[in-house]
Amino acid sequence: MAQKKYIIEVEKAREARDGRPSMGPVYRSIFAKDGFPPPIDGLDSCWDVFRMSVERCTENRMLGRREIVNGKAGKYVWLTYGEVYDLVIKIGNAMRSCGFSEGNKCGIYGANCPEWMISMQACNAHALYCVPLYDTLGAGAVEFIINHSEVSIAFAEEKKIPELLKVIPNTTKYLRTLVSFGNVTPEQREAVEKFGLTIYSWEEFLQLGNDKNFDLPVKRKSDICTIMYTSGTTGDPKGVLLSNESIISFLGGVKLLLSSVNEDDKDVFLSYLPLAHIFDRAIEELFIMHGASIGFWRGDVKLLLEDIGELKPTIFCAVPRVLDRVYSGLTQKISAGGFLKKTLFNVAYSLKQHYMRKGHKHGEAAPIVDKIVFSKVKQGLGGNVRLILSGAAPLSTHVEAFLRVVTCAHVLQGYGLTETCAGTFVSMPHEMSMLGTVGPPVPNVDVCLESVPEMGYDALAEVPRGEVCVKGIPLFSGYYKREDLTREVLIDGWFHTGDVGEWQPDGSLKIIDRKKNIFKLSQGEYVAVENLENVYGLVSDIDSIWVYGNSFESFLVAVVNPNQPMLERWAEENHISCDFQSLCEDARAKKYIIGELNKVAKEKKLKGFECIRAVHLDPVPFDIERDLITPTYKKKRPQLLKYYQNVIDNMYKSANKPAA
Repeated sequence: MAQKKYIIEVEKAREARDGRPSMGPVYRSIFAKDGFPPPIDGLDSCWDVFRMSVERCTENRMLGRREIVNGKAGKYVWLTYGEVYDLVIKIGNAMRSCGFSEGNKCGIYGANCPEWMISMQACNAHALYCVPLYDTLGAGAVEFIINHSEVSIAFAEEKKIPELLKVIPNTTKYLRTLVSFGNVTPEQREAVEKFGLTIYSWEEFLQLGNDKNFDLPVKRKSDICTIMYTSGTTGDPKGVLLSNESIISFLGGVKLLLSSVNEDDKDVFLSYLPLAHIFDRAIEELFIMHGASIGFWRGDVKLLLEDIGELKPTIFCAVPRVLDRVYSGLTQKISAGGFLKKTLFNVAYSLKQHYMRKGHKHGEAAPIVDKIVFSKVKQGLGGNVRLILSGAAPLSTHVEAFLRVVTCAHVLQGYGLTETCAGTFVSMPHEMSMLGTVGPPVPNVDVCLESVPEMGYDALAEVPRGEVCVKGIPLFSGYYKREDLTREVLIDGWFHTGDVGEWQPDGSLKIIDRKKNIFKLSQGEYVAVENLENVYGLVSDIDSIWVYGNSFESFLVAVVNPNQPMLERWAEENHISCDFQSLCEDARAKKYIIGELNKVAKEKKLKGFECIRAVHLDPVPFDIERDLITPTYKKKRPQLLKYYQNVIDNMYKSANKPAA
């Protein structure tokens, strides 16, 4: 078997045949050289994950939220595994007493909280399909998901009840019962009952489960556990069917892979990424399997660091946007700290990074420097974080490198989709060579690259590049009611992700492009836009960039979200005095950003037509409210074009004007 340090070859490459492009060799993790991890004894369903932890860790803290005293947030108050189990049984009995049982669909709508997890576990206990309703999506998507999946009972955060009331007239074919995580007003009760539905407060619904005792149905590995809708960049959301076996297989693989960071029942996790997404849902299952503690945030991103300081998590999961904010905040503090502090920090950073690049583990590279300089950064994340895991979108290499040095924690980047049950690749601790990659595959899937001839990607080349294809037990069971879409992406058992990857010499994978995001300029040149955005994302003065090329034009333009502290510092150094909004409109700032983009283009040897000719600086980040990104921060390109059409037209008009 061929080997690249972290992966082994298990099947030979395949030349193009039957109208299919060529495929590179099939690889799997070196940790699976003796086969995939065996099933975990006694685990046949997600209910078993929780049930077995309750039996083993009854008195362990499980779910916590901050106590609010006189309007101020205090300490975390906890429910033990045993207490959560009692509430789950009551909620499950209440659902059964209302006529809901195995195979029914149960929606859950709202921000992460203990009630969210309790409702989900009650679904698992009685084999109802849990259907998360996206907290970040508007009423249109919620209505679509309820009707498409045939949700008959829905739990919702108290403040989301008005949103559900808006969709009730169009969802009453299926929806029969609503349960608020909090209270219900008389007006809400009247509005619901008018359409023949029933609504309960959380306490009322718990009372329905008192003194009831329903037998739990037998649950099989092949049973569907959840229908998780992906937001999608175009069209209606797709319902991804995930079985018990998919999730349990994921747990087994990640447990083996992360054995070096020693997870145990003393771990503490901050739940703030949406439970409606597979990334957070799968990680929380992992914590429950270990009997660890899950503390919930207050739902306000401005208060996130304060919640972290109070909870003191040991493992912190994040999307790049959150880590970008951490990075910006730290670099701003360093710059404002004066010459002496700034110099001390830079010397400390260079010293520790040097030893880490030589192969020293992060805790042993420069312990004195950690104690004197970087311990303050560690305290800013609560003081106990030993693992930071980034997922859902690519993390900028300079941000990843910075955080690996200063946080005194493992910083790992992962990659996965809802269809692959979250983690499919995870970078390895202490491997600085894996910066900018998503690491090797987890040890429960096979992976290969398929050539994409129309984009010039060859899976059989010396540096293999192609569409990432995945096969294994964690894969989804198909799209609900969309066999046509399932057939498009599942071919001969291989799930075609649509992402383009490049194998690195050590066996890690670098995501370099998106298969469908390709367009042609007027001179006939093809542009792989995501690859360009990854390159231009290396510019530290920008937070985000959307690159666009009109097929009637010969050059590219871009809309940029500049990094406010960095751009304001540049303005100060160049004696430009104005607010951030005005700065973004200033021609000198635009010229400066184009210059920085061109520098990185030259460094990375981009072709002339891949350079950015004009930019628009938007001080407001691409956001969900304007429908410009998905809840997992992927760009919605058609919506971006529609929103910025006038801006794009003006950039082309200005750039095409003959020089005076």
